Amino acid sequence: MNFKVGFLSVLFISFLSIGTHAQEETRIGGFLAYGSEIENIGIGANAEFPIIENLTIAPSLIYYFPKEQYGIKMSWFEINANVNYYLLSQENLGGVYGMGGLNFSSVKVTYDFDDVWGGFGDNSSSTDSRIGLNLGAGANLTINAGLIPFAEMKYVIIDGGQFVAAAGVRFKL
Repeated sequence: MNFKVGFLSVLFISFLSIGTHAQEETRIGGFLAYGSEIENIGIGANAEFPIIENLTIAPSLIYYFPKEQYGIKMSWFEINANVNYYLLSQENLGGVYGMGGLNFSSVKVTYDFDDVWGGFGDNSSSTDSRIGLNLGAGANLTINAGLIPFAEMKYVIIDGGQFVAAAGVRFKL
């Protein structure tokens, strides 16, 4: 797992440094997301770094709120390194884009059966991390010069798969 985290950290930092040389209009923002596999809402942060016309590098992080049922607590986060290609883009209206990229997901499951069986159970936890692919689409709506609401949907190709719908706001820097 440490190798995976290190590899993704280097990849993420590399994408950020590439974007800083060719940027025209960098955007950062926050959003709410819903993941179909965890069946819960999460919060996230993302950015867009233009590299060439119609193409941006778009890293993001999503932390899903912990979910607890029947003595089992699940925590889930994902790190994404996406590339967005703008299919339609109007300066005053916004844009529509397709996305693709890498996904790193980490899930921690904690079993607390003491609560379920009145102190006669066992406690343990397990963590699993996976690397997958993101495929999706999104749209921006330009409200004013600095505020850009957006929505996007993606499917994470990973064991079991996960559909993620997100909506939020980006700010121009």
